[in-house]
Amino acid sequence: MTEFVTSPYLVPFDGGFRVADAPTRVAGDGLSKRDAKHAIRDIVKALRPLQRRLYAQDSQALLLVFQAMDAAGKDSTIRAVMSGIDPSGCQVHSFKRPSSRELDHDFLWRTSCALPERGRIGIFNRSYYEELLVVRVHPAILDHQRLPHRPDPDALWAQRYESIRDHEKHLARNGTRIVKFWLNVSRDEQRSRFISRIDDPEKNWKFEAGDVRERGYWSDYMAAYERALNETSRPHAPWYAIPADSKADMRVIVAKIVHDTLADMSPDFPELDPETQRELAAFREQLIND
Repeated sequence: MTEFVTSPYLVPFDGGFRVADAPTRVAGDGLSKRDAKHAIRDIVKALRPLQRRLYAQDSQALLLVFQAMDAAGKDSTIRAVMSGIDPSGCQVHSFKRPSSRELDHDFLWRTSCALPERGRIGIFNRSYYEELLVVRVHPAILDHQRLPHRPDPDALWAQRYESIRDHEKHLARNGTRIVKFWLNVSRDEQRSRFISRIDDPEKNWKFEAGDVRERGYWSDYMAAYERALNETSRPHAPWYAIPADSKADMRVIVAKIVHDTLADMSPDFPELDPETQRELAAFREQLIND
């Protein structure tokens, strides 16, 4: 089975990332669906005890952020990677168009309300990064954001990059490990998946006309992703640009990164103090003699 090395997909921290150089397919033949299924099963099996210890320790959290063009496979990747994980220790949030209530707050508010609690894994299917992607490509959206002061565009984006960097640094300082995935699907593969949604009656519900219209802004989106990833990939909150033309390969790479990140956090079961241990021993004796 192909051995994947995750480091080539890490977006560097020096601003040198280029979308044009980021592969949409892994090198070589990649994995068969069968091998990928077995690989995911093995990784999830290894994830379970790490998640249990994270939950029991109740002092750290893991936040996974997924961003991508439509049809890149965010939903299915989240399902595949988190299958078999205890749902009580995992929180998934999908962010669509902001509501009126959300627009009454700053752009980080709605995601801040959904951050994972200590001991849990939080997953953002889209996130505050939409402000640097969709809104940047369609700046007319800003007209509806009720901003008290609206600087010129360059200054506005610079402020939002800074706000996100500060936000993620604050989270990291307070025990939340952040890992961000850009699922890098090619324009040709996206077209094939859209056609599949149209041709397959069981996938018709996934198709939205607006997704096709957004294809006309592909180059603008790629420029926005390149800038956002360069501005916000940091050691405490790294971005990974994951080849997404093969969903099987993509899921294994993401799963491996999640596992390795959680292992690096070194969660462990709480160690009881001597007094508590003596109390447990007394309770055990009481129960034996009950």
